[in-house]
Amino acid sequence: MASLPPIANNPDVRLLGAMLGDVIRDYAGEGIYATIETIRRASVERHRSSGDAQLDLSHLDLDEALEVVRGFMLFSMLANLAEDRQGVIAEQGADLAAALARLQADGVEPKRIRDLLARALVAPVLTAHPTEVRRKSMIDHRNRIAELMARKDAGLAETVDGDMIDDAIRRQVALLWQTRALRRERLYVTDEVETALSYLRDVFLPALPALYARWDRALGERTPSFLKPGSWIGGDRDGNPYVTADSLRTALANAAEAVLGHYLEAVHALGAELSISSNQAAVDETVLVLAARSGDTAASRQDEPYRRALSGIYARLAATHLALTGTPVPRPGPLTGEAYPDSQSFRADLVAIARALAAGGGGALASGGALGRLIRAVDLFGFHLATLDLRQNSAVHERVVAELFAVAGVEADYLALNEDARVVLLRRELASTRPLTSRFAEYSDETCGELAIVEAAAAAHARYGPACITQYIVSMAKSVSDLLEVHLLLKEAGLYRPGEAAIMAVPLFETIEDLEAAPGIMAASFALPEVAAIARARGHQEVMIGYSDSNKDGGYLTSTWSLSQASAALRPVFDAAGVRLQLFHGRGGAVGRGGGSSFAAIRAQPPGTVEGRIRITEQGEVIAGKYGTREGAIANLEAMASATLLATLEPPRLSSEESKTFAAAMDRLSASAFRAYRGLVYETEGFRSFFRQLTPIAEIANLNIGSRPPSRTRSDRIEDLRAIPWVFSWAQARVMLPGWCGAGQALAECEDKALLAEMAQAWPLFASTLANMEMVLAKSDMALAGRYAELVEPDLRPIFERIRDGWGQAHDGLLAATGQTRLLENSPKLDASIRLRLPYLEPLNLLQIELMKRHRAGEDDPRIGEGILLSINAIATALRNSG
Repeated sequence: MASLPPIANNPDVRLLGAMLGDVIRDYAGEGIYATIETIRRASVERHRSSGDAQLDLSHLDLDEALEVVRGFMLFSMLANLAEDRQGVIAEQGADLAAALARLQADGVEPKRIRDLLARALVAPVLTAHPTEVRRKSMIDHRNRIAELMARKDAGLAETVDGDMIDDAIRRQVALLWQTRALRRERLYVTDEVETALSYLRDVFLPALPALYARWDRALGERTPSFLKPGSWIGGDRDGNPYVTADSLRTALANAAEAVLGHYLEAVHALGAELSISSNQAAVDETVLVLAARSGDTAASRQDEPYRRALSGIYARLAATHLALTGTPVPRPGPLTGEAYPDSQSFRADLVAIARALAAGGGGALASGGALGRLIRAVDLFGFHLATLDLRQNSAVHERVVAELFAVAGVEADYLALNEDARVVLLRRELASTRPLTSRFAEYSDETCGELAIVEAAAAAHARYGPACITQYIVSMAKSVSDLLEVHLLLKEAGLYRPGEAAIMAVPLFETIEDLEAAPGIMAASFALPEVAAIARARGHQEVMIGYSDSNKDGGYLTSTWSLSQASAALRPVFDAAGVRLQLFHGRGGAVGRGGGSSFAAIRAQPPGTVEGRIRITEQGEVIAGKYGTREGAIANLEAMASATLLATLEPPRLSSEESKTFAAAMDRLSASAFRAYRGLVYETEGFRSFFRQLTPIAEIANLNIGSRPPSRTRSDRIEDLRAIPWVFSWAQARVMLPGWCGAGQALAECEDKALLAEMAQAWPLFASTLANMEMVLAKSDMALAGRYAELVEPDLRPIFERIRDGWGQAHDGLLAATGQTRLLENSPKLDASIRLRLPYLEPLNLLQIELMKRHRAGEDDPRIGEGILLSINAIATALRNSG
C-alpha cells in the first residue's frame, strides 16, 4: 500500500479545535478534557502509523462516554465549518464566468447562451427528508461562528457591537458545548416548515439577487431570472399522514409573510436612501404620479417625490401583507393604500422608479444597487417566496378516485378495471365540465383529505398567484391513469379544464422496473390528444426520476445506469410529441441516494436531456451544508447554473462509436452488479435480520429528526423500508453498502480492464460514478464494520464475510480502473478532509457499539439510550453526507 501524505494543516481547524479544548477544560473540568485529549491523541497516532491495534475505551463510565461523544461531535462540526470556509469542498471551474469562457473556447455563440437562458429553469427544491440530525440551535451557533470568522478574514478585530472577535467566537463555542444536541420531541410539519423558511428567508432572499448582479456583469446585460428555489415542505404527503391542507396553508402563509416582510424592509430602506429633491433634479412624470397617489402630504417631503412615491408603495405593500397573511405589518406607516393584486403590479411601480432614475445622470442611480436587487427579488420570489410542490402516492389517488366514482354512481368498482378501461373512463370524466363530487355526499377521511388539498391549492392560486404551486408529483407512477387521476382531482377544484391544467401532473419513476417503463408510459400519455395539447401549450413536461428507491431496488451501479438510460430514452419520446423535456432529479445527500457533486452529476447527464431545464431536490443535512451561509449558497447555486449551461451547450465529449462501446460495456456491468446486489440483499436467507442486528436501524427511529414514519408500512421487509433509514443505517456501521454493493463483482468480472480505464478517463458519467463510489469507500471501514458484526447472532455472521469480500473487489476494481495506488490519490483535498475525520470517527463507532451491546442486553440506564442517539448524531455529523 502506498504511504499516505501528511494532512495539510488548516489554520481554522487548529484555531477552532484549540478553542473547543479550552471550553471543555473550563466547563467540563480538567479530568474530562484529559480523557478526551488522551483518546484523541491515541486515535490520531493509530491512524497516522496505520497500526492495527484497536482503541480500548472500556475504562470509560457512562458519563465520561457521553462527554467524549459530545466533544468529538463538536470537533467534527467545527472541522466541517473550517473546511467550508477554506474551500475544501468547492469545485474548480464551477462558476458562471468559467463556464462562459469554456463555451467561448468551444465556439458557442453568445446568442445561443442568451436564447438558452431566456427559456431555462434551474431549481433547487428543499425537502424535509429526515437526514439532518443537528438541532437548529446547533446550526445557528455554527453559522454565527462562520459570520465572525468572515469578519476576522476581513481584518477586523471587533464585532459590530464592539466585542473582540476571538472572544465572541469562543463564546459561541461555549454555547455549543452547553447546548443540548438531541431533540426531545418528535418534529412536526410546522417545525420543518419553519426550518426551511429560515434558509429561504435568511439566505436565498439576499443571496440570489446578489448572485444575479454578478451574472449581469459577466454577461454584460440583464440575466433572465432562470434560477429560483422550490420546496416540498408542507406539500409532500407521500407516506406522511401529518401533512394536510392545514399544513399547506401554513407553509404558504408563512412564506408570504417572510417575503413581504423582506420587501417592506427594502422599500423602507429605499425611502431613506432616495432623498432626491425636485429642486435639484428633473423628475419623470411617472414618479410624480406615484407621489401624488401616495397620499403623503408631509411638508418635509413635498420636494422629495421619490420618497413620497415609496411611502405610497410601502402603504400598498402593508395592505397586501394584511390581505395575504391576515396580520398587520410590524412597522405600520402613517398612510393607507390598496393591496397589490399581484407581485407584477408591485414590480411595475418599482420599475417605474428605476426608469426615472435611469433617465438622468447617465443612469448611475439605476444601475443595480438596492432597487435593482429588490426588482430582481420580486422576479424570483413573487408573493410566494418559493414554488411549493404537491406530492402523493399513486395508490392513494387510485383509492380516492375509486370512491368518488362509486359514490357518484359512475363506476362501482374502478379498482377492478384494467388500464385501458380506466383511461377511457378518466378521459370521459375529464372532458365533462360537471363536478364529480357533491357536498351532500359522505366520503372517507382519506378522500376528504385529498379533496381538501386541491381546494387549498386552488385558494392559494387565487391568493398568492399561480406560481405558488405549479407541480403535483405522483410517487410510484406506473401508468397513464396515474396521471389522469391527478387531473381528475384538480378538476374538482377548478385547476383543470379541458385543454388547460393550472398545475402539472409529474410522474415520479422510482424503481428499476419503473425507470425502464417510463418512456412507454410517457409515449402513451402524449398519444392522448388532450394531454399532448396541454403539454405543448405549457412548453414543457416534467418527469421526476428517483435515485433512492432505484438504488435500494437494484444497487448503486444499476441505479446510476438505469437513471441515465431512462433519461436518454425519454428524449426521443418528447421530441416526437413536440414537447420539451424537463427532468426533476430526486437526489439525497448520500451517494446511495444520488448524492455527490451536483456540478459533476449535471454535466454527466446524457446529451440532450438537460436543455437548460432541471430541478434537483436538496435534502436534510445537504441543505445546511450547501445553504447554511450566503457565501456557501452562492457558490453552490452558481455551480448548478454553470453545470446546466455546460451540459446543454458543450459539444459532445464522446464520439458516436465511443458512446455505443461504452454503453454496451455499462449494460454488462449493470447486469452483473444487479445480480450480485439482489443476490445478497434480497435472496440471502436471514439478510433482513442481519441488517437489523448489525446496524442501529431500530435506534435511529428514536432520533426525532423528521415528521414522517421511517417505513411505509408496518412490515419489516427491506422493500417497505424507506431509502433514508436504509442508507443512514449502513453509514453508521461504516459499511456504506448502498454506495458500492454489486459494483465490485461487476468490475472484477469485466475482462477488458483497458476499456474500463478508458471509460473512467473519457466518459463523464462513468468518471462521476466512480468518483462518488470512491468517496464512499474511503469513508467506510471494514475493520470497524467487523466490530458491528459481533452484534449479530453467530449463524448470520458469514453474511458479513460476503460483504467484506465485495467491498474488497470494489476497492481493487476502482483503483485498477482509475490507475491509482490508493483511494483518493487523485483527489488530495477530499482525501485530507476524510482522513482528518477518521481518528475522530473511530472512538465514536466503538462507543456506539458498546452502548448498543448493553442496550440490547437489556440494561435500562437512560444514559445508554441517550449515548446511542448522541453517537448517531456525532457520526452523521462527522460523515457529513450519511443520509
